[in-house]
Amino acid sequence: MQTILMSDIYGQYLTMKAEIDEAIQEVIKSTRFIKSGKVLDFEEKLADYLNTNVVACGNGTDALQLAFMALDLKPGDEVITTPFSFVSTVEVLVLMGLKLVFVDVCPDTFNINVTQIENAITTKTKAILPVHLFGQCTNMEAILNLAGKHELYVVEDACQALGTDYLFSYGTRKKAGTMGHIGCNSFFPSKNLGAFGDGGAVYTSNKTLADKIRSIASHGMKAKYEYERIGINSRLDSIQAAILEVKLKYIGKHIKARQTAARFYDEHLQGLRGIKIPGRTEFSTHTFHQYTIQTDDRDELKRYLDAKGIPSMVYYPKALHLQEAYKSLGYREGDFPVAEKLTQTVLSLPMHTELDEEQLGYIVEAVKSFSQRRRDAKKN
Repeated sequence: MQTILMSDIYGQYLTMKAEIDEAIQEVIKSTRFIKSGKVLDFEEKLADYLNTNVVACGNGTDALQLAFMALDLKPGDEVITTPFSFVSTVEVLVLMGLKLVFVDVCPDTFNINVTQIENAITTKTKAILPVHLFGQCTNMEAILNLAGKHELYVVEDACQALGTDYLFSYGTRKKAGTMGHIGCNSFFPSKNLGAFGDGGAVYTSNKTLADKIRSIASHGMKAKYEYERIGINSRLDSIQAAILEVKLKYIGKHIKARQTAARFYDEHLQGLRGIKIPGRTEFSTHTFHQYTIQTDDRDELKRYLDAKGIPSMVYYPKALHLQEAYKSLGYREGDFPVAEKLTQTVLSLPMHTELDEEQLGYIVEAVKSFSQRRRDAKKN
């Protein structure tokens, strides 16, 4: 059996090696490394896949900054989001002087608890920032209805959910990141569509807003050396765009591979005492950027898997409202009990496109063995 990896980026590369190598060489020969045709080609192909406008940028964090800069929010404006996410979700807001307002998450899906959002809305609220965590969409239909009722912007953090479909009750199907006013994505190497370095993108169906975002991402430029607004320097380089353009052709195949691995985990871990598999919803597909279980014996299970040569990761070990950097927000332990509980119980198992049945079988047997050992120990 091959060594089990948390994310097998190199193994995936080998399945597309000739195409990726050729694409990289094409950029090198052209010497057009910044904002070349490759970036525009990739933006066009991703836009076709998502059925929206796409502006490529430097990374997922920049994507969030570009989104909120484009909405012209002012210091003190409030944005509602979740405390259970990667730090990028909130650090941009704080840097821009916006006020973070957290609400708790759902215990089964890890996504924002929509039933708590309306009570958090004030006269200063300007936007809702849902996070489609681990590859499954939050309840966007409910969020969009709330946003419409209160005249709020919706910015989707879809950095972990490229390719996920949302199913509206009236039959419409849309991709994660394409439902709100703006969607944000990351091409971090381990993502559903990963570069060989940093990269990101911003989505919007509003062409005028897309043009504004493109200007902001290029120093606020209107024409060469003419600047119409304050901007930043955030761009996807041409080599990364060339790689992503190749990998985008296989996104459907890669998502199916993740879903196949998840079904194997589900089948063999479902009903296992002390282990809770990821929850599902009727309104979203799941592309499994991560396959995250819950167990009260999380730390012991992690050590047991490590001893068996099985990697695992904790996403995330501390809720954002309890991080030292965000103490000034005024939240305390106990304010968001579900998120805080998850930080003590979640464990992500290996999840990538190159997992084979032998590896998956070894992983689930190890989890089963641990569960049995814990059950026997508690009997004694």
